[in-house]
Amino acid sequence: MENERREDRRASVSIEAWWEGLSGRHQARVSDLSMGGCFIDSLGKAEVGELIVFAVKQPDGRWLQLRGQVASVDEHVGFSLAFTYLTEDEQQALAPLVKL
Repeated sequence: MENERREDRRASVSIEAWWEGLSGRHQARVSDLSMGGCFIDSLGKAEVGELIVFAVKQPDGRWLQLRGQVASVDEHVGFSLAFTYLTEDEQQALAPLVKL
């Protein structure tokens, strides 16, 4: 069994998203989410260490835009992202999504 590297509680989710990095802007879906990061299901190419901007669609229909650094890539599936810095407002907006 693989060692768990995350310190934050994570939730299995299915949230519409988009992300933008060196390869352009891509539609995506977030399938795993915590206060420290997420897994983004996407066919778009991302590189380990790349800084990206992404957004998740909140239940009220608004987009919550965040920033992160690509931690690992699972080719043909997506990539894991570590949030680089969350403001207090972003943390408050993200918290209900982690509890879904």
